[in-house]
Amino acid sequence: MTEEIVIVGGGTGGTVLANDLADRLSPELDRGDVRITLINDSPDHVYKPVWLYVPFGQREPSDGRRPLSELLDDRVNLRIDRVSEIDTDAQALQTRESRDGTEYDKLVLATGSTLAPDRIPGLEAGGHDYYSESGSEALREELLSFTEGHIVLSVIGTPHMCPAAPLEFVFMTDDWFRERGLRDDVDITYTYPIGRVHGNPHIAEWAKPLMEERDIAIETYFNAEEVDPDAETIVGMGGSEIDYDLLVSIPPHSGVDLIAEAGLGDDGWVDVDKHTLEAEHAENVYAIGDTADTGVPNAGSVAHYQAGVVGQRLASEIRGRPATETYDGKTLCFIETGMDAASFVEFNYEDPPSPAPPSQKLHWSKLAYNESYWLTARGLL
Repeated sequence: MTEEIVIVGGGTGGTVLANDLADRLSPELDRGDVRITLINDSPDHVYKPVWLYVPFGQREPSDGRRPLSELLDDRVNLRIDRVSEIDTDAQALQTRESRDGTEYDKLVLATGSTLAPDRIPGLEAGGHDYYSESGSEALREELLSFTEGHIVLSVIGTPHMCPAAPLEFVFMTDDWFRERGLRDDVDITYTYPIGRVHGNPHIAEWAKPLMEERDIAIETYFNAEEVDPDAETIVGMGGSEIDYDLLVSIPPHSGVDLIAEAGLGDDGWVDVDKHTLEAEHAENVYAIGDTADTGVPNAGSVAHYQAGVVGQRLASEIRGRPATETYDGKTLCFIETGMDAASFVEFNYEDPPSPAPPSQKLHWSKLAYNESYWLTARGLL
C-alpha cells in the first residue's frame, strides 16, 4: 500500500521539504511505496526577502518569483489548488477543485503567514508596506518622489515575517537619503509595540545605539490602533499620535483559517512540540516555518532547518524506525545596516544571538545568498 505524504504550502519550508523527501525516499518512490504531493494555491514560488530591495530600486518583484514546477523534483506530485478543510480524524483534506478529497498518511502544514492590515482601521488607505509584492512597488514610487518630510516605520503586527526587516528598512532608508543628499530634510521615526526596538533583547540592545547614531527617532510601547489617512496621523493606545508624511507599516499577520477550523491552533498557527514539530492536537501531522508555533522567528532559515528535521523524521517513520531527529531552534539571519553594510546573527533555543559588526563583506554575503536561494530551494545547497 502506498504511503501518502501531503505537504500544504509551496513556500520555502514546503518546497525544501518536498525535495528533501524525494532525495531521502528515492528507493521507496521508485518502488511506488511512497507518493509525495505538494499542494499550493499558486503555480509560483515567491522568495519574499527580495521585496525589501524593491522600494530602493535594487530589485524587481520578478526577481523573487519562479514557477514551482521548475524547483520541485520530478517525482513530487504538484497540485495547484487551495485546501479548504482538514479532517485530522479521517486524515483527509478537501480542496476547492477536488470533490473527492485527498487522503493522507502523513501531513505537513507549511501554509505560512498572511497580511491582515484590515485589523487596523485606516491602515490600508493610509499606509504602505514592503511585505507584499504590490506594496513594495507602490512604496518604490513614494520613495522616489519623497524629498522632504517625516517617514514613520511602525511595527504594528507581531509576530511577523522576517523580524529583522523593520530594522533593515530604517537603516537602508537613512543611508539611501544620505547618498542622495536629502537626509537633512527627512526625519525618520521607528515605532515598536514593546519597550525595546526588537522582540529579541540581544538584537534590540545592538540595534538601538546604531539607530541613535543615525538620528533615527525611536518610539517604543507604541501600539497602533488606528490610522487617519486624511490627517496623516497614526494613533496609538491611549490616544497618542504621530504625524507622518509617509507611513510604512509592518501590518498585523495571521495564518490561514483552516488551521483553527481543524482545531490545530489559534489564529492560523499550529500548536507543535517545538523540538519534534509534531502537532499537539492531531496524529501524523507536522508543521514547519511560520505555521509552527515554536516561539522562534518567522524567518526563511527557520523553515529551511525545520524542513530538514521533518524530512528525517518522516523518512524514519516511513521505514518503521524511531524518529529521533529534533529541531534545536537554529536560526540565522543577515541584517542590512545600510545600502552597503550588513550584520549577521545565528542562535538557537539555548544560545542567544550576538550580532556581528556590520561590514561590506556581510552585505555582499547576503546578496550572494539571495542569488543562490533558488539552488537551496531545489535542494542543491
